[in-house]
Amino acid sequence: MVNWGIIGCGNVTEVKSGPAFNKVGGSRLIAVMRRDAVLAEDYARRHNVPKFYSKADDLINDKDINAIYIATPPASHAEYAIASIKAGKPVYIEKPMALNYAECIKINKASEKYQVPAFVAYYRRSLPGYLKVKELIENGSIGEVYFVQVQLFKAPTEEEKTGKLPWRVIPEISGGGHFFDLASHQLDYLDFLFGPVLNINSLVLNQAGLYKAEDFVTANFAFGNNIIGTGTWCFSVLPENERDTIEIFGEKGSIRFSTYNFDPIVLTTSSGPQEFINERPEHVQYNLIEEIVQFLNGEGKVPSTGITGARTSKVMDEIVKDFYRKSK
Repeated sequence: MVNWGIIGCGNVTEVKSGPAFNKVGGSRLIAVMRRDAVLAEDYARRHNVPKFYSKADDLINDKDINAIYIATPPASHAEYAIASIKAGKPVYIEKPMALNYAECIKINKASEKYQVPAFVAYYRRSLPGYLKVKELIENGSIGEVYFVQVQLFKAPTEEEKTGKLPWRVIPEISGGGHFFDLASHQLDYLDFLFGPVLNINSLVLNQAGLYKAEDFVTANFAFGNNIIGTGTWCFSVLPENERDTIEIFGEKGSIRFSTYNFDPIVLTTSSGPQEFINERPEHVQYNLIEEIVQFLNGEGKVPSTGITGARTSKVMDEIVKDFYRKSK
């Protein structure tokens, strides 16, 4: 039985992940931690969790816990992950894996040294719709893949417009802006489809001036087998101009799908378009958590590890490096 503890029981754990730990076979959630003890107790009460803590060390050292989910903002991921690994407890880390690639390396070195596995919450590697896209590519539905285009445009939040900045756009806490939070899923999924990125060039700007982090990113990147990627991410458009698309083009057709909207997957070939349902699960992290639990119980393998998660952080760091070098 995998007995989980959660460090950082905030919004992401309410539906996306937290309930899954008690629904997956061979798994149970027995403790949560939040610095605000009142909020930790409230979460534990609402989710029927037996224990709650206000200090991470108390949860890490709880003898009844043998695996830890780290769901704090990225600035504390490395600290908590390494402490958990040293305590002999496998870690499941929210994305992005850490504040930067250098911290990811530290986590992976600790994982290797202590022989304790690390996993990262890039859950699209386990969701049926995104596995369908991989299947369509691998079965030759669009032939040889030539290039992929990513577009993600989002409107600023009302909080950002009024200067009440969420932690996701404070680089000291998140690593960057919304690009780090949202594009990380897309870049990691492309790594899942095509392997590591080999070359990158980019242009990164802050256009709207609502915060110090980047709000516009455009990048070109190359995978193996001469597959080229292009991406444009903008977080200052009107709501009417929001967009969420990934389109993969090959010699025989294309595949179009979304990252966050769970729109139908559209395969277009000379025979015309064909749609496949991309259903949003009740708990989007359930499938990946199930694979992690099975692995920890001695079965199967996990597609999202500290090694793959670090590769995504490396790509993001490379894309934005000139922007943050100039801003110092």
